[in-house]
Amino acid sequence: MSKKTPVARPLAVALTLALTQWAAHAQTAAPKDGLNLDRVIVTGTAVAKSKMDQSVSVSSIDGESIVKSGAQSAAEVLRSVPGLRSESSGGEGNANITARGVPISAGGSRYVSIHEDGLPVLLIGDAAFATPDMFTRVDFFTDSVDAIRGGSAGTLGTNSPAAIVNFISKTGKQPGGAVALTRGLNFEQNRIDFNYGGALGQGLHFQIGGFNRVGESTRNTNINVENGGQLRASLTKTFDGGYIRATFKSLDDKTPTFLPVPVGLQGNRIVQLPKVDPRTAFFINSNFPSDITRDKNGNTVDVNPRDGLAVQSTAFGLEAQFKLAGDLTVTNKFRRAENSGRFFGVFPAGSAPVAAANGMNRYTGTTPVFSAHTFNTSIDDFGNTLNDLKLQKAVKLDGQSNLTLTGGLFTGRQADGATWRFNRYNIELTGDGARLLDNAGRVTTASVGPNAWGQCCYFTYHYDVAVTAPYAAATWDKGPLSIDASVRRDEFKTTGTRNEGTAAGWDPAQRTVVNNTRSISSGSLGVNYRLNKDTAFFARSSTGASLQAPDRGVGLLGKTEQVELGVKNRMGAVSSFVTLFSAKTREDAGFEATTQTFRGNNFDAKGVEAEVSWRAGAFSMTGGATMTDAEIASGENRGKTPRRQAKFVYQLTPSYQVGAAEFGASLVGTTKSFAQDDNQVVMPGFTVVNLFAAYELANNLTLSVGVNNAFNTLGYTEAEGQNNFGNNPLYVARSINGRSARATLKYSF
Repeated sequence: MSKKTPVARPLAVALTLALTQWAAHAQTAAPKDGLNLDRVIVTGTAVAKSKMDQSVSVSSIDGESIVKSGAQSAAEVLRSVPGLRSESSGGEGNANITARGVPISAGGSRYVSIHEDGLPVLLIGDAAFATPDMFTRVDFFTDSVDAIRGGSAGTLGTNSPAAIVNFISKTGKQPGGAVALTRGLNFEQNRIDFNYGGALGQGLHFQIGGFNRVGESTRNTNINVENGGQLRASLTKTFDGGYIRATFKSLDDKTPTFLPVPVGLQGNRIVQLPKVDPRTAFFINSNFPSDITRDKNGNTVDVNPRDGLAVQSTAFGLEAQFKLAGDLTVTNKFRRAENSGRFFGVFPAGSAPVAAANGMNRYTGTTPVFSAHTFNTSIDDFGNTLNDLKLQKAVKLDGQSNLTLTGGLFTGRQADGATWRFNRYNIELTGDGARLLDNAGRVTTASVGPNAWGQCCYFTYHYDVAVTAPYAAATWDKGPLSIDASVRRDEFKTTGTRNEGTAAGWDPAQRTVVNNTRSISSGSLGVNYRLNKDTAFFARSSTGASLQAPDRGVGLLGKTEQVELGVKNRMGAVSSFVTLFSAKTREDAGFEATTQTFRGNNFDAKGVEAEVSWRAGAFSMTGGATMTDAEIASGENRGKTPRRQAKFVYQLTPSYQVGAAEFGASLVGTTKSFAQDDNQVVMPGFTVVNLFAAYELANNLTLSVGVNNAFNTLGYTEAEGQNNFGNNPLYVARSINGRSARATLKYSF
């Protein structure tokens, strides 16, 4: 049994609440609710109510706050949400995301569902090399982000027991627009953003926006590895009792894939190697050759490594709501998305062989020569068709109480189709960039076959996951008291095939056929009591589950049990939202590509998350913190801390406005964590500081400058040893990016 002292001690909770109340009494400025506790929430809840009246823990981030945070990707936006853990060091995609000590199993977001306007971007969040954040971009079209942790997320969404994160688009209801030009100051990047919306007639609104960019990225390269953009549009017709909305999205973007780089070990702590800076190191430049592979049909293909993370997504959606007689409301959301692309990255897999083609010996600590494998994965088909039909009826029980009944049916089909082909190269990596020494492990067009990690990773698969999920909820309100209960039943059917590869192509004898069904039941019960207009308490108990991506293991489930207690308060210039939580996870083992192992375990976590906003005149500050005590509850590592789970993380965004100028910062910090479940190697804690400043040059014309990682902090988000991959062991780790600065000229109209 573990003898750890819980982090979420009652004393710590009491101190947090006491400090919040003291700060509230200390302020005499005009009150303004920085947490928007009166904001109506529909994400992951059965009934649209304000945060103050919901029995869930939810955070909202508006577009202005996203800009101040310095976030450069969808996953980076989530760093500002207490309780969420977003390892956003991989670039524009491939992030690992979870919440409240629920584990990151084999990568991606197995227990967190990322939505756009109320429907999942991908039905399953942890497919290898195809995660939801890869197909999600934040731009001027994004109005806000709602993030609900735990609670009813698991009953109002599929595969989302830990959290639902909903990126909400503008609809043209608020007229106006903006255009902005952004230029990298210490790196090569040019970007244009635009957005415009308004009325076309009585009850008819439109919105259109997007971005385009080209550049070398913030890493050390001499080629354009950023190239592409996004276009989105919507058209909404409103009428008495409802609306109809059509949406369109076209994403075609190429961005670099940032993977772990070689590091050293000093005792049990990760340290930087001489001449290898994890903040800027990048294996791909103009000298890297094309990578030869085969496609799903067995044809030979030359892949350009500079394409990195190349994604294409074309989506069309229809949304409608009608209010019928008898207080019956019908809402339906539909979307069809075609998703595909390629994932290309270079992963160091060991020291260079003794007999390297250039005569150099293996890595000795002074010669940075490594054997590296290419993750060359074709994202053949990750398209989906999703529909959510919901009926809701309000019933007046008497003069003082109301009952709202909700019933719905969610249906979806998600393709999971990809082709893996990994090659091996010997590469020198220094502060001046990468240099290809030889391609001793690279195959030729005459013999395209597996040649990496023991010939493990040469196959093509195409699975199809279909889900039918009826759900129901009941909400009873009487005065300040609200009680709600909800249930969901997800029925999954997975079909498809998987083919292993040889030098000659795909081997029919190794073809496997999949036909699997699994069922998941989820339930949630919550109560909220509003003490007065500025204070409310809530409690909730929930059970939920998620289906793992079939490429990691067909039919594997992860189940969660969660309990929450929270308080929401608004007093003077201070708003606060504090939640105690407990989460237990029981999961089947799934395959992880980088470690070539199957991961699965039981986990227990408890802690407290707090979100606070304070405004005093021209000064404002929002912040959040999460204390988590998590442990592995089964297996050989029982009692130890799950990998990459820090005990304390925090976010802080102060800003000050004077005249036409505004200055501020965004701080994200974490204490140390362990690289793996065995707790042998420590990843040091760190704090990254992003700075921003804006000045209104003329009416509606603003010049702003943002500096990400202003102090060039080295911060590791994941690490692992490579002892499984041959006789030349190596430790690798992925760091956040180094310092980068941008200037933006924005005109609003």
